[in-house]
Amino acid sequence: MTSMPRTKILGTGMYVPKKIVTNFDLEKTLDTSDEWITERTGIKERRISSTTGGEFPTDMAKYATEEALKNAGLDRNDIDLILFATVTPDMPLPCSASILQTKLGITNHCACFDLSAACSGFVYGLDLADSYIKTGKAEHVLVIGSEMLSTVVNWKDRSVCILLGDACGATILGRSGDTDESDILATHLSADGTGKEYFDNPIGGAVAPLTVEHIAKREHFMHMKGRDMFKVATRTLAKNTRTVLKKADIQMENVDWLVPHQANIRIINTTVSILKFDINKTVINIEKYGNTSSATIPVAFHEAIMENKIKRGQTVVFSAFGAGLTSGSIVFKY
Repeated sequence: MTSMPRTKILGTGMYVPKKIVTNFDLEKTLDTSDEWITERTGIKERRISSTTGGEFPTDMAKYATEEALKNAGLDRNDIDLILFATVTPDMPLPCSASILQTKLGITNHCACFDLSAACSGFVYGLDLADSYIKTGKAEHVLVIGSEMLSTVVNWKDRSVCILLGDACGATILGRSGDTDESDILATHLSADGTGKEYFDNPIGGAVAPLTVEHIAKREHFMHMKGRDMFKVATRTLAKNTRTVLKKADIQMENVDWLVPHQANIRIINTTVSILKFDINKTVINIEKYGNTSSATIPVAFHEAIMENKIKRGQTVVFSAFGAGLTSGSIVFKY
């Protein structure tokens, strides 16, 4: 009897915009301070994409994918599925995944589609990629988390703009070798639509098409209820982490690394405390980039690999939550 294929993360890459906006920069235009932002969020700076070209979501994805392909030892036409997680696509149509396919020069006509699950989008994408690989429907799946949140943020609203930044992370998945222990051991996705108003952007869709009046009143930007999001986030991250570990029959003490969504340092610290996990085995880079939505986990994961923290054979957990309210966790042997 043939055993089911196992899924391996073959290569990773990332790209962050060149422009850095520090808390001190924000002090010049907002009623805030570096001390206030750092204490409440853990963020010191964030990256902001150029609006003149070269750093749009699919541009960042191109650079990140090229690095991931190199690290995986693959050719661009080895990719036979592209999953692009974003809430800030280049444009409504066509999908950013197909735009990326063209920018990469992929000529094999691989399937492409976008995922809109906010900050959980990358984890949702990994779950799909795992299913495609284990069922034999794809050999090499590219999962992207790329966001240009600076374009949908009201830079006069300090409750939101101080938190967000732009970035992209790329991951290529394929089959593990016969003697390779790498595998995605379990995944858990969930959503609770009753909390949709905690973080939303209701203007610009079919229900409320964008108008001049919306722009004049600055109603077309993201809105967030911070306290509500904080309560849900800490509870959900911990619960989902425990759920996915139970599915995989793994104890928390046997996890080598936790890579949580980088939304707020207090959320991360509270989650780690609830789980009774070692903060020193938790990947945190929020001080450099802020919350980059679907890009936070793949960027943090890639950096941890490049810094020789996360090594082959170790057990890693991703856990994310986002607008929707969506959430998801995944445990895998890297």
